[in-house]
Amino acid sequence: MNRIPKAAEPLIREFADAFTRPTYRRFVVLLLAAILTTGRRTVTNLLRTVSVLAPGHPSSYHRVLSQRRWSSWRLARALAGYILRHWVPDGPVFVCADDTVDGHCGKKVYGKACHRDAVRSTHAYTAYRWGHKWVVLAVLVKFPFARRRWALPILVALYRSKKWNRKHGRRHKTPSTLMRQLLAVLIRWFPRRKFVFSGDGGYGTHALSRFAHRHRSRLTLVSRFYSDANLYAPPPGVRGKKIGRPRKKGRKLPSPAEVVQRSSRTRLTVAWYGGGQRRIEVVSGLGHWFKNGEGLVPVRWVFVHDLSGTHRDEYFFTTDPTMTPRTIVETYTGRWSIETTFQEMRAYLGLETTRGRTENTVLRAAPCLFGLFSVIVLLYARLPTNRVRVAVVMWPGKTDRTFSDAITAVRRWLWTDWVFATPTHGDAFAKLSRPIRAVLLYALAPAA
Repeated sequence: MNRIPKAAEPLIREFADAFTRPTYRRFVVLLLAAILTTGRRTVTNLLRTVSVLAPGHPSSYHRVLSQRRWSSWRLARALAGYILRHWVPDGPVFVCADDTVDGHCGKKVYGKACHRDAVRSTHAYTAYRWGHKWVVLAVLVKFPFARRRWALPILVALYRSKKWNRKHGRRHKTPSTLMRQLLAVLIRWFPRRKFVFSGDGGYGTHALSRFAHRHRSRLTLVSRFYSDANLYAPPPGVRGKKIGRPRKKGRKLPSPAEVVQRSSRTRLTVAWYGGGQRRIEVVSGLGHWFKNGEGLVPVRWVFVHDLSGTHRDEYFFTTDPTMTPRTIVETYTGRWSIETTFQEMRAYLGLETTRGRTENTVLRAAPCLFGLFSVIVLLYARLPTNRVRVAVVMWPGKTDRTFSDAITAVRRWLWTDWVFATPTHGDAFAKLSRPIRAVLLYALAPAA
């Protein structure tokens, strides 16, 4: 295998401890080949792209996913550690989550089930797809080449349907339960950091709120709320000796919808979905969210009315009562970057083109593709300015770099500094004129 470019070494070598030396060499070849390849991200297609740079028998590369012993958790920890050290070295770490369905053909595929596809569903029509449903936790990172934060996936879990779990004798876990486990792993890995987690309504559960409140010094939850939520005052203190168990909750408080009807609204200009600005009206309140048998969780809720009329009224909440309404709204709308990540992964990284069927391959292939998105963005951020400018495509109104710019620049860089830097290719490539090289790289490194 040709030596990897120097600019990529600090990031790529973070993953070395997760593998034995022979497996690590093959993993690096597959990683770089997955960046260079267009079309399906099958191991066979990756080897076609970099066949000369892949030493050993082709079957040894297939076994990296299906048979070799290595832990995707160690890879995730290395990736998350690199991101936090280099791009979020201090202050709170903003993370977000969502789930997405990865269509997969074939009858005997591990973990495959029928899931609702939120991307293709509307209010009047519900679309279903056969495949895998992935619960993804991403770090929101602000790069100098973009105004909005980019969502970089770090932890991924496979959701298994109730029917599949019943058939295989497994305890069923909802996406919210899986996310609680991923957050528990994250705060255990980085005990000195505080995380602010934002998720859509599926993750705004009472159980996840209790978990965030239990770890309130390390974790804050922001999500959608309910207009008719059960809110109470805290239980009164016990004075003197009293027979019987102490009260679990105080007096009943009005629901958020009742408070909104009789309260005046405050106007704000806040950061909105997609990185823009929006004028809104808000009403906010405090209370303790109650669920039978689960106890109280102190929350601050916010009602949001979009003055432009393009967005429906919504309720948000946080487990940190000291948060301001502006911060709550901007934290929640900032999670939209993960939707952009999913869309770009389908367009540029072949998320739905893997063909693994066995348990190891399924549980490794798609999570590695999610991590590949983060790796490409991090490599792009390390490129010299002259390498970045070459691959940028501009159009009227465009001010930020996009993922298509990032993957094109990284591909051109890898072709010139890795593939064509080999002795067998280097001499021939150097003899080409500059216009011919540009045409060749344009053909080899398209965005999609």
